[in-house]
Amino acid sequence: MTAYKSGGKVSLISRNGRDHTQRFAGIAEAIRLIPESTLTLDGEVAIYDQRLVSRFEWMRHHAPPELATPPLFMPFDCLRIERKDLRPNPLYVRRNILEELLYKQDQVLPVRRLADDGLKAWQQVLDGGWEGYVAKDPQSP
Repeated sequence: MTAYKSGGKVSLISRNGRDHTQRFAGIAEAIRLIPESTLTLDGEVAIYDQRLVSRFEWMRHHAPPELATPPLFMPFDCLRIERKDLRPNPLYVRRNILEELLYKQDQVLPVRRLADDGLKAWQQVLDGGWEGYVAKDPQSP
């Protein structure tokens, strides 16, 4: 899901081009409240169970189980801020901007960072019961 903010308008657009702004109105409102006037964030929408494990299949339910979180937007990248294209910058620079930007947000939480070592990161995934992880070179734009 890509979140676009321009002034007071926010759009949540899926990878296949569908607009989910109304479906995730709480997330759109949380993004609208971020002070920066223009933003483009790349991430995922997720619902978590009581153990804080994401349950993608619950996204299809109109009423997920009681012990679920509300839908949360979990961005992993900040592509644009205040009309500045950040894509030429290394990922670690964009990630640092993202984490500063989302400090103290409720429904918009950056995807957690795992260990730099791939085997240790995989062990964290196994220990947490997660579906998997995505590894990216922090120096890469």
